[in-house]
Amino acid sequence: MAFLGQLGVENDEALFAGAFLKPYGDAYTLRIGHSRIPLMVMTYIGTLKAWLYRPLMSVFGTGLTVLRLPMILAGAASIWLFFRLLHRVAGLRAAVIGCTLLAADATYLLTVTFDWGPVALQHLLIVAGMLLVVRFYQLRKPASLFWGFCLLGLAMWDKALAVWMLSGAGVAALVVFPRRLWAVANRQRIAIAALGFLLGILPLLIYNAENQWATFVGNISRDTSDIPGKARMLMETAKGDGLFGWMFNEQWQTPKPHAPRGVIEQASAEMTSLFRHPRRHLLFYAFVLALLLTPLARGDALRAIFFALIALAVAWIQMATNANTGGSIHHTILLWPLPQMVVAVSFAAASRRLGRAGIPAAAVAAAAMFLSGILVANEYFYVCYSFGGAPVWSDAVFPLSNYLKNVGGATVYCVDWGMFDALRYLNHGRLKLRVGNDPISKKELTPADREAVLRILADPDGIFVAHTKDFENFEGTNQHLKTFAAAQGYRLDMLTVISDRYGRPAFEVYRVLAPEEEHRSLAVAAH
Repeated sequence: MAFLGQLGVENDEALFAGAFLKPYGDAYTLRIGHSRIPLMVMTYIGTLKAWLYRPLMSVFGTGLTVLRLPMILAGAASIWLFFRLLHRVAGLRAAVIGCTLLAADATYLLTVTFDWGPVALQHLLIVAGMLLVVRFYQLRKPASLFWGFCLLGLAMWDKALAVWMLSGAGVAALVVFPRRLWAVANRQRIAIAALGFLLGILPLLIYNAENQWATFVGNISRDTSDIPGKARMLMETAKGDGLFGWMFNEQWQTPKPHAPRGVIEQASAEMTSLFRHPRRHLLFYAFVLALLLTPLARGDALRAIFFALIALAVAWIQMATNANTGGSIHHTILLWPLPQMVVAVSFAAASRRLGRAGIPAAAVAAAAMFLSGILVANEYFYVCYSFGGAPVWSDAVFPLSNYLKNVGGATVYCVDWGMFDALRYLNHGRLKLRVGNDPISKKELTPADREAVLRILADPDGIFVAHTKDFENFEGTNQHLKTFAAAQGYRLDMLTVISDRYGRPAFEVYRVLAPEEEHRSLAVAAH
């Protein structure tokens, strides 16, 4: 909650809202009569989150609390469900250790709070689905089997990358529990599981049936060229320092850092100073130690460790060998909480070998890992309020949004990636937004491209919003548009430059005037 209002809205964090806020951005909408039913936001991202948010946006508007609090709650619920899952498969001691580790994992906490992946619903649905499937195995209740697989199907609709974790869990179950699976499998139960999964994944299937299976054809492309780099990203995710410099600015990037204000920020500054600004927690090292302690586990504990390791390996290999996946934290974090499961079960099993000293030893280990996680989370908080968000997380989007609320019916052209979806969400779909960086972002313009850009420039109601040079995502696009406009006789009319709360100019808002319009504007100003 302390992070909730600290950063601006990253574009992908607000992507889901395009299903119901104008201008609509859904990739696929099912139409029944006069009704539109959005099913997909992108070829591999469904509208489950949008449907969950629709009543919230209608009742409470589109503020930061509405955007982030539900995902914070989803992340908290996932921790509780993970506790329940570990309790069923490995006992109370492992559940407490695993829950403690996950609850203090800074990377997990930040990725579910801001949910630009999106990842929060992935964790919730997969952990809940696995818990229900385990519950079915233990209690033989068909309803748990049905709803467990239904949640796993919903995870696929929410984000088709869930296939990594689901296939990993499936392979692990076949390898580790073949006899147990065979013992409970029959036609009726297989049919129940299949029906539940089909119900959850149905919107994704409808979309793909109408679009030549675009989810799978367009997003699978083998590329093994950067496996070492993706392995380093996985390690950074486990060590907890992967978001420094990407999500939050560093001190040298902020000319006017903020001093701590209020009790919470002051306590944060004193704590991080006392512990010398730690940036890595102990999960990676605990995972290595857990592997070394694995021979001490027996029976179900050993099988649970092997299950998590195989599922983890299968899932990561898929993302690491696919083009454009596995190189970012919002991909690697999808493997969570499998690393915590390995550590928790291994440590719990090893502690039982120590007799009476087992519980104190496990408590000390869990406390050390918990403290290291909290200290890293606190360092993120300190960096966040001191130096602010990186360009794509800039809080300048808020004054920009407020400024654009007063432009009347003007058409707002976004001349770079990183603002369109955020502005649509913050203004509840009331702005007349258009993409303004296509095709001007191309190095060479075709005659059709030139005609498209000229139509944009000729819009008498057009206002252009661009990032300043230091905040650009597609470098040079803004200058390219200005140069092209000048070559056609247009003149720039700068309306305002908007800075973030740290004094960094982040956005330019301007119009382009044709020569005759410029003369008329000057005459009116002189009069």
